[in-house]
Amino acid sequence: MVFGYIAFVRNRDKDKESNVKHDATVLTEIGYIKANTDEIKAEQKEQRKTNTEFVTRLTDVEASAKQAHKRLDHIEKRMDQAE
Repeated sequence: MVFGYIAFVRNRDKDKESNVKHDATVLTEIGYIKANTDEIKAEQKEQRKTNTEFVTRLTDVEASAKQAHKRLDHIEKRMDQAE
């Protein structure tokens, strides 16, 4: 009977130790996932900023091209009238 109780206590302690190790592993993995998520969010924020800059530059280029086409059309009309 005594040996049975000792075996029970010993197994119970091993189970607790196993559970603690498992919990620590899970917490470590959660921390790793959180760190990666934070890194991805930072990268997305930087990419969003870059995209906004490109959109602004593209808008400026489109406006400039539109003005250039108007000037070319005006020059073309003047040349047609001169002929």
